[in-house]
Amino acid sequence: MQHTKRAVGVALLTAGALVMAGCSASGGDSGGDAAACEPAGEDVTLSFTSWIPGIEDAVAMWNDANPDIQVEVQTGPNGNSGTYQNFFNQLEAGNAPDLGQIEYDALPNFRVQDGLFDLGACEEVMAAQDEFVDWTWGQVTLGTEDEVYGIPQDSGPMGLFYRSDLFEQNGIPVPTTWEEYREAAVQIRELGGYITNFSQTDINQFAGFVWQAEGQWFANDGEAWTVELTDDVSTQVADYWQDLIENDLVSTYPAWTDEWNNAYNSGEVWTWNSAVWGANSIASGAPDTAGNWSVAESPQWEAGGTAAGNWGGSSVAVFKGTKHPYEAAKFALWLNTSDEALTSLNATAQIFPATKDGVNLPSLQEGVAFYGDQPIYQLFAEIGNEVNPNFVWGPTMTQVYADVSDGFKSAVSGSGTLADALADAQASTIAALEAQSIPVAE
Repeated sequence: MQHTKRAVGVALLTAGALVMAGCSASGGDSGGDAAACEPAGEDVTLSFTSWIPGIEDAVAMWNDANPDIQVEVQTGPNGNSGTYQNFFNQLEAGNAPDLGQIEYDALPNFRVQDGLFDLGACEEVMAAQDEFVDWTWGQVTLGTEDEVYGIPQDSGPMGLFYRSDLFEQNGIPVPTTWEEYREAAVQIRELGGYITNFSQTDINQFAGFVWQAEGQWFANDGEAWTVELTDDVSTQVADYWQDLIENDLVSTYPAWTDEWNNAYNSGEVWTWNSAVWGANSIASGAPDTAGNWSVAESPQWEAGGTAAGNWGGSSVAVFKGTKHPYEAAKFALWLNTSDEALTSLNATAQIFPATKDGVNLPSLQEGVAFYGDQPIYQLFAEIGNEVNPNFVWGPTMTQVYADVSDGFKSAVSGSGTLADALADAQASTIAALEAQSIPVAE
């Protein structure tokens, strides 16, 4: 599975396919031309819903500097914990906010439901393309050339967080391939520990493993969706982790629980294959291990490779029905490109910017004490450049995650396998698409 960088346009998500999915075209709210995104010519108040910690601080900075465009921010639970459903309810009722936080993997769902304003109608948005890391721009354009359905905010390139002290003390080399990772897992288990914890519920982490391995769960040729949860790459990744589970080489604590935190804080678990934002999760969950962690690139399927997966990342989208798309787009661009906003978001929520220059923020240049003063964000910036820009999310990812998670839980308990879970989710995903009259390729 050689890692190659392909043009973003390989997997097209065209407007035509989305029209066939049971929604209208871009419609009267945008029209795809600059005339649909012009200044209001009067004072404007925008509504914005987000779950990012401390987002109010950045919004306050904007409001102080822009008395003619005020933003009222409302915070709530993260997307899949209720905010997305609220958005869909509000869109149906015609009272959605002007702007909303939407993760990359959820954008296709909102697009299929015709809930997003096409920011390609805004000249300033199109002019900002080169400011963003290429693959993040691909996430918000959905593979199109002149449509934009959100402003990238952050990204989640994945690396290997590892207990450098334990590896060094026990003479175990830090693994650079997945084969070496398994070998290290055996050695660590003989010492009474686990190399990592396999999460039964973080299916987007597993998707990141597939992403790194050049797998592709969804594609759209302009006519219909192709669902490939059981392709050769996904099966290979599933079989790899199935082997580790069956041989008791990984723990299986429920993620984000006290058990999970204690496993890392006590040194029972030695590594975590996670995204850049995981740096804060470990620091807060395993405080007794401060100074003993380091970060490396993810293990590779081929020796010498540099492929990277991604886990997470959000955009700020403008909803259909807004009366002020120009002002909404202007705020969203400022929030996700200006030094002052990105510095604030990094301080309050450890946001890792999606802009190419974001890594140059002073706070991201420094060594991090918890990680032995290693400048980990500089490494993640390099890793981010290796993320394949073409990974496509499907329009029913909430359902996909739930169904795969149910299967993974069964596999961990000894009923079925991870590959079985993917096969079951393949069938249920196709059924879910068809139930919504979304065309599925034969």
